Amino acid sequence: MRSLRAVTSAGRPSDDPGARAREHRNSAHAAICDVLEPWAHGTVVRAARYPSFWDFNVVRVEEEPRMSVDELVEFADEALAGLPHRRVDFDQAAGAESVRAEFEAKGWRSERLVWMRHASPPAPGPAIAVEEVPYDAAHDLRVAWHREDFPGVDLGGHVDDAREVAMRLGAHVLAVEEAGSTVGFAQFERQGQTGEVTHVYVHPDRRGAGYGTALTRAAIEAAGDARDLWIIADDEGRPKNLYARLGFRPAWILTQFLRVP
Repeated sequence: MRSLRAVTSAGRPSDDPGARAREHRNSAHAAICDVLEPWAHGTVVRAARYPSFWDFNVVRVEEEPRMSVDELVEFADEALAGLPHRRVDFDQAAGAESVRAEFEAKGWRSERLVWMRHASPPAPGPAIAVEEVPYDAAHDLRVAWHREDFPGVDLGGHVDDAREVAMRLGAHVLAVEEAGSTVGFAQFERQGQTGEVTHVYVHPDRRGAGYGTALTRAAIEAAGDARDLWIIADDEGRPKNLYARLGFRPAWILTQFLRVP
């Protein structure tokens, strides 16, 4: 099986932030998935225990596949057989551009995602109280987020799957509360010397008041002395500009293709 670590020949972490971002993603897959199976152009990863968690049931395309969209879809159908969704991640976003329109024409969602590494102190922000809360305090917001991003798509067992995975990855949840209700939350996970801000979400009725900034700043502080701290944003959306103001810099861009259940 191919190595899942981005290290130099001497065993030290790579100096390339993009390689370290991929290593962090791969380490999460290795920690959760029971299948890490190389194929001709990458790795198939599956987590039998968490079939509704799309991030851990995916075909990774790690090099130019030189395959048609039909061939890629056929391979994904075989590799992810038995699951209600299909997902194909291109580690090289540039290589995905030539097939993006055809995937979308077949009904797949596509998204260019930028992995950003925290590299400088954040600018001053609003004085908003943020506190650590139990994981389940953000349950309603997690459901609202799913319905906002995937209207009409059944959550299935995702809430339970996500909770168990988060506990395995040592997740911490930070929240802003108003009148006894959680109106925004961030989630931070730490793996050894690296960390990731995996969630930042504010209720639609509370956006524009600086809550997202306050939550992200709190997650940065919670990361402590992490060598690398990652956050992922839509490369074609606005949040990456917020994260840039808070000291994050682009390190790696990939493209995800998803066929929802």
